[in-house]
Order: sequence, then structure tokens, then C-alpha cells
Amino acid sequence: MLKVDSITLNFNGKSILQDIHLDCKPAEVVGLLGRNGCGKSSLLKIIFGSLNSTFKHITINGKTIEKGYTKRIAYLPQHHFLPTDTILNKLAKQLIEPKDWDEFAEHTIYKKHFQKKATQLSGGEIRQLETLMILYSKADYILLDEPFIHLSPIQAEEFKEIISKRSQQKGLSLQTINIKTY
Repeated sequence: MLKVDSITLNFNGKSILQDIHLDCKPAEVVGLLGRNGCGKSSLLKIIFGSLNSTFKHITINGKTIEKGYTKRIAYLPQHHFLPTDTILNKLAKQLIEPKDWDEFAEHTIYKKHFQKKATQLSGGEIRQLETLMILYSKADYILLDEPFIHLSPIQAEEFKEIISKRSQQKGLSLQTINIKTY
């Protein structure tokens, strides 16, 4: 179980996150809802370890962790992370859990583009491949920041099914969802 407790984040004297507490049980998909700028992405970055917080206490199965990126947590940021000069197949083989390789490699988006570099793909194709790689990664827990950005509604529905299926094996997906205000 991933437990996040007392997360506090201040920027320039302004409190962005204050005493955030979150428990995520295995096989549970948790959504973080809120308007732009309320701290959802910052929370995921703190859990992953790529953003320093004012205070945090994070445990996995009762053991305190300082940085989630020590192969325990995978993080899909809002921006693209695929290296532009690497053949996708080489990167995928490093990230994907070997026991899940055959299932991963059967996805159409991977079969269509596995010999390409990120520079040869559209923004939507990159997002699909990044999301797929994170969902099939070796990590125990998955953090998804705006996973459906750059995807069509049909593609988003397909990925919701994959997220649901993978969460049963990965234990957890945290997703940020922006609420638009007019």
C-alpha cells in the first residue's frame, strides 16, 4: 500500500499543498480532481521524487521512501519524456516488465511504431506509447499526469480499459484530471 502523509509545499511564501494525506490500496485507481494550478501535478512529482516539498512522509508497504523513482513508482508527466534519438523498441525493452512483454508488444500502437524514433511520431502517437510503456513498466505503482492529453476520445476510451486492467496487476494508478471552469 502506498501512503502519502502530511505533504506540504510552499512556493515563494504561498502554500500550494498543505497537509495532504492519501492512501492507495492495491488494485485501486484513484483520481485527483481539481482546477489548473491547484497542485495535482506537484503532488505527483513529490510522490515520484522529482520535486522537493516543504514536508512529506511517503511509505510503500510500511517502508519509508525518499524517492519513488527507485523503480517502485513510474510517472507519466504531462510533457513528453521519450528521448528523441532512441529507437522505441530499445527503450521499451529496458522499461517493460519481462513477464508482460508479449501482452505489451501486441498493442497496435507499439506494433505500428516500434522501429521508429520519437521524432518520427505525432504528439498523440508519442503520448500513447509513453502511457503504454509506463503502464507496463517494472514499477509497483503508477502515477499518470493528464494521461489523455493529445488523445482522441476513442483512444482515451481504449486507454481507460488498459488502465483498469493494468491497475489490477500494478496496484494503483493516480490520475490527475482538470476541472474546467467557465
